[in-house]
Amino acid sequence: MKIDHTNISRGEYPRPQFVRDRWLCLNGVWQFEIDGGDSGLERGLKDRALSDRIVVPFCPESELSGINNRDFLNAVWYRRTVKIPPEWAGQRVLLHFQAVDYDATVWVNGVEVGRHRGGFTPFTCDLNEVARADEEITIVLRARDRHRAPQPLGKQSQRFHLHDCLYTRTTGIWQTVWLEPVPQTYMKRPRITPDLAGSAFHLDVPLIGTRAGGSLRATLLDRGKAIAVKSVRADLSMSARLILPIPLDHIRPWMPADPFLYDLSIGLFDEADRLVDSLQCYAGLRSVAIDGMAVKVNGKTIFQRLVLDQGYYPDGILTAPTDQSLKRDIELSLAAGFNGARLHQKVFEERFLYWADRLGYLCWGEFADWGSDMHGPPGDNHQHRSTYITQWLEAIERDYSHPCIVGWCPLNETPQILTDQITALDDVTRGMFLATKAMDTSRPVLDVSGYSHRVSETDVYDSHDYEQDPSKFAANHAGLARAAPLANPHPNDQGKQTVEYSTPYRGQPYFVSEFGGIWWNPNAGAEWSWGYGTRPTSIEEFYVRFERLCSVLLGDQNMFGYCYTQLTDVYQEQNGIYTFQRETKFDMARIRAAQATPAAIEEKST
Repeated sequence: MKIDHTNISRGEYPRPQFVRDRWLCLNGVWQFEIDGGDSGLERGLKDRALSDRIVVPFCPESELSGINNRDFLNAVWYRRTVKIPPEWAGQRVLLHFQAVDYDATVWVNGVEVGRHRGGFTPFTCDLNEVARADEEITIVLRARDRHRAPQPLGKQSQRFHLHDCLYTRTTGIWQTVWLEPVPQTYMKRPRITPDLAGSAFHLDVPLIGTRAGGSLRATLLDRGKAIAVKSVRADLSMSARLILPIPLDHIRPWMPADPFLYDLSIGLFDEADRLVDSLQCYAGLRSVAIDGMAVKVNGKTIFQRLVLDQGYYPDGILTAPTDQSLKRDIELSLAAGFNGARLHQKVFEERFLYWADRLGYLCWGEFADWGSDMHGPPGDNHQHRSTYITQWLEAIERDYSHPCIVGWCPLNETPQILTDQITALDDVTRGMFLATKAMDTSRPVLDVSGYSHRVSETDVYDSHDYEQDPSKFAANHAGLARAAPLANPHPNDQGKQTVEYSTPYRGQPYFVSEFGGIWWNPNAGAEWSWGYGTRPTSIEEFYVRFERLCSVLLGDQNMFGYCYTQLTDVYQEQNGIYTFQRETKFDMARIRAAQATPAAIEEKST
């Protein structure tokens, strides 16, 4: 029996590149209670009804949750009873949480079934021997979230009030919760690596509970037609690896102008060739390469006109109110003339990447590293420094197979003056870089976005510059080899670049990965509004400034792209191309035209 999820909040399938037919969405109303002193376990909250109600998957700080409490919530509890469908008899039951911020413990029927630290990545609890088909189970989750303690927060404010570029906090469940039946022998998420040069896809499928005589069969489809089938043994190791060659007459690379996706059907079979487990996936044939100062996609130079996207919503905070809201943000960006985004200080919902794959939208994945003081004495920070790498690896594992991602950025703006001493920040930066390269050799990695580049072999180099005077902005970037090692934060605030934060620039591909941030919202009060530099006095002055700042970078043959701040206003930060409510602020034809100078040739074979 197929379960109808259409009337459930955020009821769409949460893992669109790794699909099984049977699942049960647990979004909706849950019991809920705030545990301000984090004493709930001692007070018996695990074993009794909770005092309030919340709408999952929206966090308690949000309006959509029904709670709308924006104070510090040190711990929160959730409780939900659900009946496992009878047709799942004989299957293992997996309980999935797509994201819980920050430190989660899960009990089912009073038995602890899982723990997870990290607010941006999914985790799974195996309910084998705890939950059976046609029985009711009670799920209890406690989430601890000490926002004032050092932990990866992204842009969540550590003060009570919002300020500068820091915003409303998110606590507890903020993405979909769901159940899934799997057989005793089953497949985990495949890693799909496109091989454009070899006209193939490489598949690595982790296996659980392998048995003698098992096999795995993958079928590649082009618009519903099978074009390649490959089988391998699935009983000799903990994963099955195979290569699916693409016939020459079916080679169609994934590009922004033509984001073509193949379908993949993967089946796991037992020794009698009976189907045990099956998955539906998709893949894009896309390569990323570095050629001198160029970053090429499928062998072509594409100027990356990126926009900074922070993924906040007035009513859902970090959670989009609907799936269409995720798609709409990409459409708004494309309408403004951008062709991609830095997904900034947040690991976005996987549904966002699904729409980016479908719409041909280039993305740089980033970890939400702000929130830990990595510059002070070791002490308790040791734990939080080590957990950076753990949580970042989970993010890469989830998003590895999405063709829209063309680069990784583990850290953002970690300023520390360069000395002859190796610091904890140096170790974390290098560890994050090496972990990313170990997980993924197919994409470039930027060690740190902004400044303080501590890894000399970083694949690309960048700077952040919010200078609002186009002439001074041009002077700042006239000569990359001279300017890059002195990439001081926000030169407009400092007046000049005087402090050395980075190891020497070595001629890598270069882009200004944050600029602009032009402060414009005539309807926002000056006492509450915030932005970079001096506000334009008129909308015409905004247009002229935007056009001239973009032209500096579009006309620089040494730049492979840029990232404009930002897609939308976010709370007090009033420098978006659109309002926080996604309403139009400007003439989009003029914004597009400013980014379409002859130097920005969209696709140029070289």
